[in-house]
Amino acid sequence: MTDPAHLSEPDLLALHAVRVMGMADAHAASARFGLEQAEVAELLLDFEAVGWVVRVPSVLPTTWSLTEAGRRENERRLRLELDGIGARGDVIALYRRFLELNGRLLAACTDWQIRPTPWDPMARNEHDDWRWDERVLDELARLSGRLRPVADHLGARLARFDGYADRFARALRRVEHGDRAWVDEPGVDSCHRVWFELHEDLIATLGIERGDEPA
Repeated sequence: MTDPAHLSEPDLLALHAVRVMGMADAHAASARFGLEQAEVAELLLDFEAVGWVVRVPSVLPTTWSLTEAGRRENERRLRLELDGIGARGDVIALYRRFLELNGRLLAACTDWQIRPTPWDPMARNEHDDWRWDERVLDELARLSGRLRPVADHLGARLARFDGYADRFARALRRVEHGDRAWVDEPGVDSCHRVWFELHEDLIATLGIERGDEPA
């Protein structure tokens, strides 16, 4: 019988939600990890008071982003949690498996946006070539299948990793039903956004800068 996945504390999750989403209001931050919105709103005000988050100017409802001090505090808490449950080795191994897929995801999203022509290697993909787009969607489907065991194993150690594979699969189904925005639009829970959040979750958990990652 395996041990249950570790449940992170609400204050860690509230701060971490802002990290992985880039910016978030209390509603989005609470929904990200299934927390109570009122509790998250109070925590965000507490974090503001100690300099871990700042309000994003001219955005309503009040939206927050991390300060550099907030990033350091987030990574400190994640490090203590990870080492406290003895999961660092497992997460590093799964992160390496994720990186094996990451380049393929970025290439697929580039091909979704750009379709080179003989006269313009950076020509916008107008989505008028069915075979080109189908090739991209086939690759996203393959990546969805490869992502599943990585995300499931992460979620088995840390419960906050639950849901990434399901979110990616849901976004891909939306694309397959004709809603192209769900490949890479930042304003919806698109394939690219889900992948970006998982990547950010992993590097934050391991205290890695994107620029320091192996090629």
